[in-house]
Amino acid sequence: MTRVIALALLVGLIAAACGPPGPKIYDAAKTRSCLRGKGLRLGPPPASDFVATTALGGAFKATLPANFVTVAFGDTLDHADNIDQAYRTFHARNVGIEDVLRQQGNAVMLWHKHPGNNDLALVEGCLST
Repeated sequence: MTRVIALALLVGLIAAACGPPGPKIYDAAKTRSCLRGKGLRLGPPPASDFVATTALGGAFKATLPANFVTVAFGDTLDHADNIDQAYRTFHARNVGIEDVLRQQGNAVMLWHKHPGNNDLALVEGCLST
């Protein structure tokens, strides 16, 4: 009986050490490829976007029919949090940043204007690991 209890404790410790999976780390090149395959025009982030141009995991601008988004990737979740915080710190005072900034895992998306549900689903659906 003690062997069964010891085994159960060991299995429990292993499971606890593994923990639930954390947020995903997305790959800029794979995401870019998916968006290109959906017909979006892609290019470098705007030169005026200092935050995106310094993103350690890469960045690009994707143009949709009625909007565009700059997607900046942190190479870790902490770096993505830093990108998000930089956008919040340096945004123009007349920009409702909560309306145009989204973070999913290590990807930070800054939209030109409020994204429609279809545009948001398209870009977030192409985030690839």
